Amino acid sequence: MRKIQSMISTSGAEFRRNDEHNRALARTFREKQEAARHVRPQRDLDRLSKQGKMRPRERIEKLLDPGTPFLELSSLAGNMAYGGESPSASSIVGIGVVSGREVMLRADDPTVKGGAWYPLTVKKIVRALDIAMENRLPVIHLCDSAGGFLQLQSELFPDRYMGGRIFRNQSILSKMGVKQLALVFGHCTAGGAYIPGLSDYNVIVRGTGAVFLGGPPLVRAATGEDVTVEELGGADMHTSVSGTCDYPAASEDEAIHIGREIVAQWDRPKKWDCQREAPEDPAYDPQEIYGILPDDIKRSFDMREIIARIVDGSRFHEYQPNYGTTLICGFANIWGYKVGILANNGVLFNDSSLKGAHFIELCNQNNTPLVFLQNITGYMIGREYERKGITKDGAKMIMAQSCSAVPKFTVMCNGSFGAGNYGMCGRAFDGRLLFSWPNHQIGVMGGDQAANTLAEVKLNQMKRSGQVDQAEVDRVWEDTRKAYQEQLSAYYSTSELWDDGILDPVDTRNALGVAISASLNAPLGAPGYGVFRF
Repeated sequence: MRKIQSMISTSGAEFRRNDEHNRALARTFREKQEAARHVRPQRDLDRLSKQGKMRPRERIEKLLDPGTPFLELSSLAGNMAYGGESPSASSIVGIGVVSGREVMLRADDPTVKGGAWYPLTVKKIVRALDIAMENRLPVIHLCDSAGGFLQLQSELFPDRYMGGRIFRNQSILSKMGVKQLALVFGHCTAGGAYIPGLSDYNVIVRGTGAVFLGGPPLVRAATGEDVTVEELGGADMHTSVSGTCDYPAASEDEAIHIGREIVAQWDRPKKWDCQREAPEDPAYDPQEIYGILPDDIKRSFDMREIIARIVDGSRFHEYQPNYGTTLICGFANIWGYKVGILANNGVLFNDSSLKGAHFIELCNQNNTPLVFLQNITGYMIGREYERKGITKDGAKMIMAQSCSAVPKFTVMCNGSFGAGNYGMCGRAFDGRLLFSWPNHQIGVMGGDQAANTLAEVKLNQMKRSGQVDQAEVDRVWEDTRKAYQEQLSAYYSTSELWDDGILDPVDTRNALGVAISASLNAPLGAPGYGVFRF
């Protein structure tokens, strides 16, 4: 592979302007992330301390192998929902290493409403278990939850991908032979009681841990029976009478110690043979990404410059460099793992769509994971391109990508608009993980385009009625643009869990490295495609 020759002048005015802009975006992201992780009302922290409990992140830190990476996912989920009352969607999720095994960690956050599950909490847990199934990752549940947030029960209970999906996924994981461990630090109430019940192993802390379908107040109201927490669902009862729990622990530290011992007994899955070389840092400083990304999402830039600051040694073997030039395709290594990269350098035309489809097929033939770097305004439109078959050629790329058997990873580097999102492995296409950068915007179209379109529709309606009110047209334009700008933002996307978390661009390489490594635990699926329209 050849080293990419960077054409960027790091001393130029444009680079400095971009650098300042994107560093500010990264700082804002870091501040929001820090607040979501650590800022809590003092009364909630005091309550936890009085109960002799650790904070959830302390539990995770003690559980993880020292010095190993922890890739936290969706740290800003729920940041624009529920009036800010559910930071990180009241749950901590991530991929880490415990007793030498790559695992999916999922922790309730009792510092937020006693760990109650909001609708987005459920969505986040379901997503974590989906990732575990897709990548054959054992799951460790750190349980401490008051149950569902009852005021929003209709949004978290009845439908297919709501609360019941958690327990369905747990059951499927068990059927697949993927191990699960539950560490019960606090209450597991109502449906939450099934998490330890459906885990292969569980540990419960005396005095604070409890598992029951209905707590003492509900039992009293339903049956008139007066019973204590310990009698109803405490550690001693469940480990010596019911058999619902396996190991009692005198403290949280002991529970974590027992948990690490249990994980140490598990088989180490044999990873499939992805081509790999010795890892190497990029030849160019990843910090330079700040100066490469434009300060206006409408401005173009060369995605090769981004690739050069993510891949090993900044080396890249570009496939068909002179054909379909608005789509960059080629091979590189990340953390030593060989990957096929598709990156947008403009709108997708017929030739770039065909090139992308062909390259995806090559990567599937060679068992090479795919990395999509999105900066896409869509597929080309217009009479000429429809006559050339742009819809048909775009469909080929979507078909090849959808039916791909190798792991897929997506990074939203800039814009993601229209059907281009589909061809470049957007959220709907079951990539193993999808990340966004703070500058990212996503929508059917840009804010100005949407505003112009709806304003034109309104104007034409008025013309047909014979009464044109320009002030009303302007209001439609402004209202549409304002709504779009909020909904296009990376923070809105990540709040709704349309991604697996926002990344500071300089952390992209390591996030992809952890993700690729984790993906190799799952065997490759059988290759095959549907019908290509020629």
